[in-house]
Amino acid sequence: MRTPLSPALGLFLVLTSFAGVAQQTARDTIQDRPQYQAVLLENEPQVDGDILNDPVWQAVPAIEDLRQIRPNYGEPVSERTAVRIAYSRSTFYVGVVCYDSEPNKIVISDSRRDADLNDEDSFLFIIDTYHDRQNGFLFGTNAQGMEYDAQIDNEGKGNFNANRQQGGVIGGTNLNWDATWSVKTEVGDYGWSAEFAIPLRSLRFASGTMKTWGLNFQRNIAKRTETAFWANLPLGFDLKRISLAGQLSGLSLQNPGNLKLIPYVLGQVVNDKSVSPSETDTRFEAGLDVKYSVTPSLTLDLTYNTDFAQVEVDDQQINLDRFNLFFPEKRAFFLENAGQFTVGSPGEVDLFFSRRIGLGEDGSIVPIIGGGRLSGKIGNTNVGLLSMFTEGIEASGIEENNFSVARVNHNFPGTRSSLGGVFINRAGLGDTPDDYNRVYAVDGKWGIGNKAEVTGFLAKSVTPGISSSDHAFKLMANYNWDGWNLTAGYTEVGEGFNPEVGFLQRTAFRKPEFLIFKAHRIPNAGNFLEMRPHVSYRGYWNFDDEVVTSFLHVDNHWVWRSGFEIHTGINFTAENVFQPFSLAGLEVPVGYYNNEELQLVVITNPNNAFSLSTRTFIGGYFDGKRISNSGTANLRVGDRFNSSLTFSHNDIKLGSGDVTAFVSGLRFSYSFTPRIFLQSLIQRNNVSEITSVNARFGWLQNANTGLFVVVNIVRDDNLLDALNNQVITVKYTHRFDLLR
Repeated sequence: MRTPLSPALGLFLVLTSFAGVAQQTARDTIQDRPQYQAVLLENEPQVDGDILNDPVWQAVPAIEDLRQIRPNYGEPVSERTAVRIAYSRSTFYVGVVCYDSEPNKIVISDSRRDADLNDEDSFLFIIDTYHDRQNGFLFGTNAQGMEYDAQIDNEGKGNFNANRQQGGVIGGTNLNWDATWSVKTEVGDYGWSAEFAIPLRSLRFASGTMKTWGLNFQRNIAKRTETAFWANLPLGFDLKRISLAGQLSGLSLQNPGNLKLIPYVLGQVVNDKSVSPSETDTRFEAGLDVKYSVTPSLTLDLTYNTDFAQVEVDDQQINLDRFNLFFPEKRAFFLENAGQFTVGSPGEVDLFFSRRIGLGEDGSIVPIIGGGRLSGKIGNTNVGLLSMFTEGIEASGIEENNFSVARVNHNFPGTRSSLGGVFINRAGLGDTPDDYNRVYAVDGKWGIGNKAEVTGFLAKSVTPGISSSDHAFKLMANYNWDGWNLTAGYTEVGEGFNPEVGFLQRTAFRKPEFLIFKAHRIPNAGNFLEMRPHVSYRGYWNFDDEVVTSFLHVDNHWVWRSGFEIHTGINFTAENVFQPFSLAGLEVPVGYYNNEELQLVVITNPNNAFSLSTRTFIGGYFDGKRISNSGTANLRVGDRFNSSLTFSHNDIKLGSGDVTAFVSGLRFSYSFTPRIFLQSLIQRNNVSEITSVNARFGWLQNANTGLFVVVNIVRDDNLLDALNNQVITVKYTHRFDLLR
């Protein structure tokens, strides 16, 4: 029987193996970053996408020295690119001319707001408005003028889903941050051009004279699967690596003022056909959000009778393990500035998880009365205060509650280092005196040069009736440079740790982990681009020094210039079952199970009209065997219609029997314009026998406001407990800018 790494040995490796790397890293330096002097405009350009014939733009110096990161690292961008940056007293402007020797081959794959821009001809830029080298705002577009924006925290680190319509974020990159701005494009014989106009009131920054922002921009050229940057980046990094951005200097900025009222009205019809006679319920609601900039860098958000009817439904999942499933947050109010409130280990030990507010344990809706959030920056300190009130539901035994979070995080300028703390509180507003839960935590990051860092947190929960082992902590060290990614860490969650406003994937564990990863470019290899050999390990132990789960992964990624990839790996797993549990209706008995499985991943060129990514596992599973296939097939027709089929098929044979678990989801999207779309999501789950349909029509005005029409249908094939509900919702929101 293999003996997994012990937690003590794991922690020893974390500290000792990293020490030498960190010492060397501290001595490393980075090449000078490029700089650009900001141009203050007396006359503002006409924002129509025509840059070549606009005398205002032609008087602004152009940046043309972009360098490739893919496919030919360090070489000049293959097509001429001219970028101009300017600003007025009220607006920040970016103009780019993307020359193209074959304009008939320009690829436009998706017109929806915030759709992924990496698989088409596109241009993106990031601005670090505080110049703290950690946080910023990301904007982008394609040749059709779609709008892409995101809020970047901690250089984009954290778990997130890049699919805007599926949504979800845990720190890092927040696609649900939607600012008020505009972009216009033009396509011609020269290629294409784009003109961005971003009101300063839509950004957060420190006012004053001679200010400096971090700046970098990226051009994607689809026909060559090419990516180029202004401030060149080492292998393994992307535009969100703000600490390596260039500099935009000489800015003189004033407080633009910002007060927005965002009311909504909603009508909804619910028809339940599972009862006889069928029941129909109609409701009308109204609510209001208020956004006010206390300073250019500190924003107050207030909400009353908050509603999220326009948000897409959750993806269905089947639990094929013993531990909690994670469903990401998708509601825009909680996703805005979510990174400032994130503390813990994303997706595993989240100390604050906003889905606990307004949603019951079973996913049912708990009405939100209202609340407020103050978030932003004071000097070099990030601050976040959140307080929300929810209604009680007598039939479900749910009391009224208040959820409060206080977060402070100080950035040390020029060091990529920070130190912070958080207080999280849930307090029942009923008559029970001990109905509360609190979590206290401190966290920090020590940036060692540009190549390495050490991060960690230490937390304690307070719950009536629990007085011991109510702690959690994590220590993680990482070296990331020139294709190398070396990581080692240790996490511990005490048996009494209870973050009721957080998320725990599993309780009471100790976890050592490591990763050794190298991306290696192969010169003169024809169409073959690079290989990425790596090995990783994670082990979960209980407090009796017994392994619960062990996972050792050995793999290599084979990557071609076209974007085609094959991943070939093997996993060595161990599962220690101390109590029998049910897996999709089958019983897994007590026992210690050692297994091996082969892993194969295939990813085709995502720039093509049809693309496919699949993941296959074949091998042992608990006391039996498993063949698992999952993936996504994408098909686009022209630049307006997109579809994707996601699937997860598991054929499991255990000692207690066999089961086939299948979940599928079919998405359709048609964009009439970048702001008018029709989407649908059809899902099927053969274990729970549920079929659901979610269809949404959106007519956006700005920053995710406008008209939404949503249809939800849920049906259960179980005739003895039939579920057959239809919900039709019409919602309209409008944004009033009271200070301009």
